[in-house]
This record gives sequence, structure tokens and C-alpha cells, in this order.
Amino acid sequence: MAAEERAYRRKIVGLNAETVTNITSTDFPGHFLGEDHAWDLDRFRDNFQVVIHDLSDPLDSCFSLIGLDASVANAFRRILIAEIPTLAIEFVYVWNNTSIIHDEVLAHRLGLVPLKGNKKGITWLRWFKKSTDEDTEGSAPSDYNTVVMKLNVECTVNPDAKRGETDPTKLYHHAHVYASDLEYHPSGRQLELFPLPEGAIAPVNPNILLAKLRPGQKVVLEMHCIKGIGMDHAKFSPVATASYRLLPTIDIIRPILGKDAEKFARCFPRGVIGVGSVSAEEAGRHGSGYEGHEGEKKAVVRDTFKDTVSRECLRHAEFQGKVKLGRVRDHFIFSIESTGQFDSHELFVESIKVLKVKCQRLKRDLELITQPV
Repeated sequence: MAAEERAYRRKIVGLNAETVTNITSTDFPGHFLGEDHAWDLDRFRDNFQVVIHDLSDPLDSCFSLIGLDASVANAFRRILIAEIPTLAIEFVYVWNNTSIIHDEVLAHRLGLVPLKGNKKGITWLRWFKKSTDEDTEGSAPSDYNTVVMKLNVECTVNPDAKRGETDPTKLYHHAHVYASDLEYHPSGRQLELFPLPEGAIAPVNPNILLAKLRPGQKVVLEMHCIKGIGMDHAKFSPVATASYRLLPTIDIIRPILGKDAEKFARCFPRGVIGVGSVSAEEAGRHGSGYEGHEGEKKAVVRDTFKDTVSRECLRHAEFQGKVKLGRVRDHFIFSIESTGQFDSHELFVESIKVLKVKCQRLKRDLELITQPV
């Protein structure tokens, strides 16, 4: 196998009509028989890149990690979903609920409401230890491990409603209970850590519908918010989505001309493939495949970043043997959408800190194992 072809197979995951080729087939990805692939920090530092694509929305970021192994990229993804602590409603004490929603269902809806507040205060909060069979006491609620919120809403008739009005929100007061009705009740140092009004604990989206009431119905309850991680429950996950994809590659190995070029462009999302013209230089170059086609339309690759890798072009006979599709093995395009408690780019930094702590813990345990008895 030629050196160039071998390097291509190592770098690119091939995509065919129904199969995927050049996938990792060694026990240690990136390592090959008879070659020295020992870990080298300087080499990693030279090859590793971070490319920012979009940070315009604080809650939605897109960036690339280049020169990384899939296991490390996936570790970041899993940590983002399940191991970064956030604040959420855990305990709901229902004093009065005469709505049609059962207590358990309402408590579940409340737990899934994303909360926001002073980030330093959320980081300062300590863990609340729940009682177990082994430890029946657990932690006692205090200002450093529990944030209290309350809900007290009663539906009443609106005396100023017009005759014949059918809209419940105009006929009644508090016909709908929204997340904005949740009230933050600080205690102790929380007044300092979650100052009103900017830093107060509040729903990220105040328009989340919690319940519907009619005159005479009432909801009175108290909620205790604690820190947790997505591994315990999805409500503690700081992200709505955290995913990555490999950068697509499109190699046109034989000319695609005329109407075929336009059809080829339509096989991809807009902006991926463009239609240009064959230049005089290309038409005059021997072996280019463009001989005698000066001025004709040709397909050119514009931006593979926008490609969704649908492989639509491989379904058409006229493109057989003219294009190679693939993905760059070590180019990971991350997309992180925060639920609102932290900015998305801050969450990735936190995932790095969590992974670093895991590595330090593993290193310490290995040192204990290797120490002589």
C-alpha cells in the first residue's frame, strides 16, 4: 500500500453507500505495529487545536476540537450530560392542591423547571446528603445546602371581564400557573450569595406552564432546591444537548460537468457544493480530465462543514467512481446547548476540570497500588 494511501486511511473514515470503512481496528486507536506512538506532550500540544465557530448565543455554542482521540472527546460529552453539578427542585411539600393535577405530577413538573441564579452562589452551595438505610439522618436543610422557593396561587373570578368573554386568562385571575409564580425565599448567607433581583434563584424561562386553575382552586406548596448531577436525575443535567460529529470530507476524484454538476450540488445542503467554470489552465492540463471542456460548468467543494453526510449522491449512477465521502477521524465538531444555569462555553471548561480531577484520582490510586506493602 502506498504511503499516501496509508496516511489517508488512517486520517479519514470512509463512507460508502451502505458501509463504513477505515474504522479503528486496533486495541489502541492511533497505534500501529512496528511504529513508535509513545505519548509525547510536545507533539500533542503542536497537533491539538481548538477552533471556535459560534459563541454569539450564550446558551448555544459550537466549536471544534482537532487532534483528539474519540475516547477523550466522548468523555467530555458524557461529563457535560451527567457529571457537572447544577441546582434543581428536589423536595416539594404540598400544603394545599385543589387543582386537577395530582401532587406527584405537579412535583415532577416543578423538578424539571430549569433554574438560574448567581453562578458563584451555585458553585458555593454544598451537597445535600439524603438519608439512606445506612445513614437515616442525612443532612439537615440549611442556607449552605438548600434553597427554598414557594408557590401560593389561587384562581379567582375577574369582575372586570367583558360579557361573553371565553378566554380563561381574561375571565379569571391566575387561570394559568406559570414558572414566574415561583417565589425565592432566601435565608442566612443566601441574601449575600443570591442577591435580589439579578442574582436571585429563578426559572430560566418564566413562561413555563405548570398548571391550569379555575375559581375556587388553589395551589400552596414549598420547594427545596439542592445540588445534583445528571447521573442522578436528568433534571440536574446542565445541557439540553451536548453532542459532537466528525468533520465531513468530500473528494471529487473525477470531473463532474454540465447538468451533472448542478444535480450533484442539489444532493447536498446549500453551500456545501458550488458550481464553477472550467478554466483555460485546467482544460489545457494533460490528465486533468477537463481537456476540451473550457468554460463548462463543474462541481467544486465549497464548505464541507455544512454537510450532513446524507450520502444522497451515492444513490445516483452518474456519480459512481467520481466522489469519495468520509469524515476526519480526529476532528470533532461540538455543539453544546445549555439549559440556562451556566453559559455553554463555561460548561465545557467545567467538564475539563471534572476530567482533570478524575485523572488525578486515578493517578493517586495507581500510586497506592504500586507502592510496596
